[in-house]
Amino acid sequence: MSTTQSIFKQGENCWATSAASYAAPLIDCGNYYKALHSSIVKAKHSIFIVGWDIDSRIRLLRGEDDIRSDAPSVVSDLLAWKAKQSPDIRIYLLRWDSSLAFFAQREMWAKEVWDEKTPDNVQTELDDTIPMGGSQHQKIVVIDDELVFSGGMDISTNRWDTRDHAVNSEERKGPDGTYGPLHDVQIVSAGPVVERFCELVRWRWLRVAQAEPIAVREDAQTAIDSPLPDAWPTDFEPWFEKVHCALARTIPFMDEVEPVQEVRHMLLDLIAQAERVIYIENQFTSRQEIAEALNRRLKEKPNLHVIIVSSYEPKGKFECEAFWAGRIEFKKILEDGISPDRILMSYSSITNEIGISATKRIHSKVMTVDDNYLVIGSSNISNRSMSLDTEIDMVLFGNCEDNRRQISRVRDDLLAEHTGRTLNDVSALMTQKNPVRALMEGQLAHGYVLTQVRDEIFTDQASGKNFFSSLSDPEEPLIPPMPTLGGTVMPVKNPRRRTIMISIGVLCVTILAGLLLTASHFIPWLSTDNINAFLEESRGTYFALPTVLLVYLVGGFFFFPVTVMSLAVSAIFGPVWGPLYGILGALLSSACMFGIGNLAGNAGLKKIGGPKVEVVDRKLKSSGIVGVAAIRMLPIAPFSLVNLVAGISSIGLVQFLVGTFLGMFPPMIAKGLVGDSITQIFRNPSPETISYLVGGIALWALMIWGSQKIAKRYQARKQAEKAKGEECIA
Repeated sequence: MSTTQSIFKQGENCWATSAASYAAPLIDCGNYYKALHSSIVKAKHSIFIVGWDIDSRIRLLRGEDDIRSDAPSVVSDLLAWKAKQSPDIRIYLLRWDSSLAFFAQREMWAKEVWDEKTPDNVQTELDDTIPMGGSQHQKIVVIDDELVFSGGMDISTNRWDTRDHAVNSEERKGPDGTYGPLHDVQIVSAGPVVERFCELVRWRWLRVAQAEPIAVREDAQTAIDSPLPDAWPTDFEPWFEKVHCALARTIPFMDEVEPVQEVRHMLLDLIAQAERVIYIENQFTSRQEIAEALNRRLKEKPNLHVIIVSSYEPKGKFECEAFWAGRIEFKKILEDGISPDRILMSYSSITNEIGISATKRIHSKVMTVDDNYLVIGSSNISNRSMSLDTEIDMVLFGNCEDNRRQISRVRDDLLAEHTGRTLNDVSALMTQKNPVRALMEGQLAHGYVLTQVRDEIFTDQASGKNFFSSLSDPEEPLIPPMPTLGGTVMPVKNPRRRTIMISIGVLCVTILAGLLLTASHFIPWLSTDNINAFLEESRGTYFALPTVLLVYLVGGFFFFPVTVMSLAVSAIFGPVWGPLYGILGALLSSACMFGIGNLAGNAGLKKIGGPKVEVVDRKLKSSGIVGVAAIRMLPIAPFSLVNLVAGISSIGLVQFLVGTFLGMFPPMIAKGLVGDSITQIFRNPSPETISYLVGGIALWALMIWGSQKIAKRYQARKQAEKAKGEECIA
């Protein structure tokens, strides 16, 4: 049964009612990233990207699309290229400043990375305004104020896949290795609805950024009769035209912001309209209130069927005991008193011809109600999505025969993917008296099939269900709002990533300092006086060199300043043997830390060190021995950090040690004069010793100044050679 009036009620179950002149679903991330790349390339005025994550490393294009494109494929390179190509364009990136729960999964220095990789007309902010335990979960991209992408997909790791969801794919690689098939849905829209998304992204941006309001383009083409915008992605035809729609949000209680639960009310109202088929695919189904509403409607409408597609295997204990345990309860409530052949709670999996199996991870948030309504959004059917996270769902209403047909097409197309059938086959099955039974019968071997979930194999709900749910799927902030002196209450926010990292750093330094203090208390020889005495005793013996090497080796592990060690060694062993022993110690320490960096691996150290590590790494890669020598003369990074980064860079150990020698030995001589002069001044102050000290300092400064000149000339020559080579190629 079709209706002529929608159930949209502004201020109750939606934030805004509007219309889309054109809209098209983008099914699976390969399609979304390709469409997004196309629209970014076409952008002329502005780009807003708001997300749970915006990872600078993500490749938007793969395979032939990547080869054919003149624009960069990696999103950070693409936005930098676009910003340089169009200096007047403004690009705004707003990413959730994620909590400790996702600390290891995300780029650790997100803002710094983007600031490093992009020019000034790309601005990046981290959103930390959400209450403790919640997340910024809206996923929106607005191009030129005329086009919007919204739905369940972020520019994030472990998201990309194609619609065939191959059992194994070389392209499905994340920071931690390969991942399995993953399904998601986004929607691209143009027309009046874009105006509301423009309002939303600007509101989000100005809550975080210290900036003036950003005006919406006055000449933006968003009227209902406007043609396709220039930024509409190539190769993606609109499915819907002049379709009525609504936007439903979840917004928790934040600073001076009243909470709204429009998503929750919208889903309940939509379920109450169902007559024949409700189709849901969602990452999580743990909200019992939704299960109760579905069960109630099934009892009211004997011809109604419910089909739910979700994921199979949980990731980690918290997901298992919160969301999978919650799904067990959801299923019990849903099926209570209902014939089993009217309900399907399932996952999509495949076993290919050679017996290799895979299950599809569902990340989408889609719902259809008959052929009347289609929801594509960011909201999971979970407690947190209804109250604690920020969410935005776009709800399309079948206001005409063509748009109702497209709603059915979206549902049938998704089910065709999940069951390994053709679109026409699924459309025929959905017209049968019992579409649930029809879908489950006659599924093909060696293709994707739907299987009933059996979550009891993962959890018996006995191991702290309430504890895990309260942390992973809460309805309220983990810490209640705190009263203020003015008599109001303010929410306690998630700690910022920078705060977490600084706290971890302070904690590590405190622990290390405590260990050293404890060691110095219980180990008599571990004190400054005893170490100096130890070095003094070794002077003139066969143990002099091994003693110095040991000092540099231990000092390197504890990131002790190499300059301080060099001055101390020169003060004790004099201006001749001091520099010689010092350079040998520095080379040994460099080689050991280089080896540690090599073993630790590229990903780990870069993630911890952030952009500063990448700067050093690029210098090492581009300039070889001369670059290492220049870095050793210039204090651009701590001695041991350079050694570690060299281990993960492309430079070889021999090159690195040769560059270290060339860069450190001349300053070592100067330090030898300085260190020895300091000792002589204390022992025998005279104009001669003072002149040696002044001369040593002057020589040291002269060598640093000279190294800067040499490094600049070398870099200029390398850039000139590179430019000449590119000119020849062109």
